[in-house]
Amino acid sequence: MKRIFCMLLVLVIFISGCATVQSIIKSTFPYTATLTIPNGTKSEELKTVTSVASSLDQIFGENGSTDLIKDVKVGAVKLVASNPTNQNLGIFKSVKVFVVSENGGEVMVGSRSDVSENIGNSLVLDIDNSRFVDNYIKGSSLKIRMEYLLRNNLTSDVSVRVAINFSASPNPK
Repeated sequence: MKRIFCMLLVLVIFISGCATVQSIIKSTFPYTATLTIPNGTKSEELKTVTSVASSLDQIFGENGSTDLIKDVKVGAVKLVASNPTNQNLGIFKSVKVFVVSENGGEVMVGSRSDVSENIGNSLVLDIDNSRFVDNYIKGSSLKIRMEYLLRNNLTSDVSVRVAINFSASPNPK
């Protein structure tokens, strides 16, 4: 009887361990894109820029791994100046970031309407994690669109790297 109990206990620990490892591995994952704001962009005009997003799975070739996750929500959205790297993101008055699916549907994932003039070269946006975004990220092509309002006119191109971290639950098959 003790032997059966011990074997059952080991089996339960093994099964829960596999689910835990899967959860840890796929609990958060980033999508990134570099967006370029062109020279000559005028202040006080609402502008938009879009770029294709890439994920670690796309970089390392694990296509189809989105089937392993479910209940995907936004975990964090961050902007970082990439060219020039020391660019103060206080150039923005307001910023909104959207995820655009391959069929053209989009959802806002982060925004900031009160960007400080001296924020530095990175900016964390306020997120909206009230809904699941599975339908947006499970396609083959994901784009990131940024709507922005500049504080001052630009005299040179500025590139901003957008990183969106999603959190998800494992999808047992």
